[in-house]
Amino acid sequence: MAESRKGHCIALSPARKMVIEFLHHGQQVPSLPLSKVMRIDALVDARKAGADASWTSIFMKAYGLVAQKLPELRRAYIPYPWGYYYEHPISECVVLLEREIEGEYAVLGGKVREPESRTLGKIDDDVTRLRTAPVEEISEFRNWLRLGRLPWIVRRLAFWIGLYWSGSMRAKRFGTFAISSLGNLGVEQYHPISPLTTYLTFGPIAPNGEVTVKIIYDHRVMDGRCVARALNDLEEVLNTLIRAELNALIGTSIPIQKIPA
Repeated sequence: MAESRKGHCIALSPARKMVIEFLHHGQQVPSLPLSKVMRIDALVDARKAGADASWTSIFMKAYGLVAQKLPELRRAYIPYPWGYYYEHPISECVVLLEREIEGEYAVLGGKVREPESRTLGKIDDDVTRLRTAPVEEISEFRNWLRLGRLPWIVRRLAFWIGLYWSGSMRAKRFGTFAISSLGNLGVEQYHPISPLTTYLTFGPIAPNGEVTVKIIYDHRVMDGRCVARALNDLEEVLNTLIRAELNALIGTSIPIQKIPA
């Protein structure tokens, strides 16, 4: 008997339906990527010396600190009932990460609130929990999958209300910025899309501390020069405030030099 070449249909899981919905709204955003090659060799050395903090936590806190100085990073464009900007008082970060659900790998988003005011250790505890705790124990994941099981029109309405009607609701449900990285797999993202105002990502970190850091931004909210300043400030914060905190974790007091303008 000849071998059958006919394929088969695979139903969309709730997690995949939510990724599709997330991308649908991300496509509505006129986003642009801007990147900068940074040198963070002092942070690489501190982690080798025993400073226990993930790169995701390090970049998240640094970005939150930059957003204190640049309020545009905490703003969102709200088109209804009329177009205006909403500015949130703090940063709320959505960590996009891969989890396995019933034999399928899927991207889920968990929130870390106000990273700029928390220690790297506390942030790392939250990130580790999002990566390792059972999916059903994390409320954001449960809500995400619950919505994915509802009819598509309900998902579309829930996203529409959450993203476009109320700025405070948008920050609470979706965060003020997203972060993810494939750098540990040796891969750099070029232009990921998201409905949020900014999306922070970074590529592989070389042994000498060289890394490409990228911000994908909503051009309706800010322009390229603002994002360029944010990237420059981010490198400075990483090599000063974050470096000092990592040094404290390993009990050293290496002098900190301000990066030249």
